[in-house]
Amino acid sequence: MNKKTILITGANGQLGREMHKVLDNDIFANAIYTDIDELDITDAQAINNCLTSNNVDYIVNCAAYTAVDAAESNVELCTKLNVEAPTLLAQAAHTHGAKLVHISTDYVFDGTNCRPYREDDPVCPTSVYGSTKADGERHIIDVAPESIIIRTAWLYSPHGKNFVKTMLALGRDKEQLRVVCDQVGTPTFALDLASVIKTFIDCEQWHPGIYHFSNEGVISWYDFTLAIHRIAGITSCHVLPCLSKDYPTPASRPHYSVLDKSKIKATLGIEIPHWEESLEQCINILTTDNKI
Repeated sequence: MNKKTILITGANGQLGREMHKVLDNDIFANAIYTDIDELDITDAQAINNCLTSNNVDYIVNCAAYTAVDAAESNVELCTKLNVEAPTLLAQAAHTHGAKLVHISTDYVFDGTNCRPYREDDPVCPTSVYGSTKADGERHIIDVAPESIIIRTAWLYSPHGKNFVKTMLALGRDKEQLRVVCDQVGTPTFALDLASVIKTFIDCEQWHPGIYHFSNEGVISWYDFTLAIHRIAGITSCHVLPCLSKDYPTPASRPHYSVLDKSKIKATLGIEIPHWEESLEQCINILTTDNKI
């Protein structure tokens, strides 16, 4: 079997770091890890040169502007990274015969549903971040309909800045903490998402389209925080529920962002771990690495 050359963009981010774990020991994969210092994904010529010189078979785009609140006042940069860059990657992939896997978000929905969102539900973003991610999806499908787009939600990992690590730090530093209880969704362990991406790449048949992926289960941010502290053994911080209106942010958040994962489970024939199982795994890694 010939080696597959896989280009990872945003390799220093949460998901990019986890792609190392699932690809580095694969003798049939030649992974090329890039971030801004190695490849400017807003530069069409640089992308094309990279694909040509490395004979790239797959692109996994883990790069994005994800600072949801900052995006409200940084529309130009957010658009550049979430719309223009993915479009350039899709165009280059289509031209060179490579396959693109692009990561999107639950923020393309407005969060007013009362059932899990399906892939064919109409998008209705309420923030700059969500709007640019929805535009990025549309542009990718227009120029490279053979691409795979995976929407995910509440992503966390042992790396970088995320909700789990923030709540661990605050739980150790504060005696009391208020966390919103009226926003409901499902956390996603980045390693689980990376494993699913690899499964798509390893399939004998390519399955283009939009998919939803998160861990199993449904929870609020408040209950998620309680679970984080319980698993980490934090008992000194009293966590109180609050409403979103009591904790205003520049960007609006979906109140309900549970994703229906029936399509990805049927396509790949996989079972998805429950959020608590994966959270325990992440906290064990942080504990082993002495990061908490």
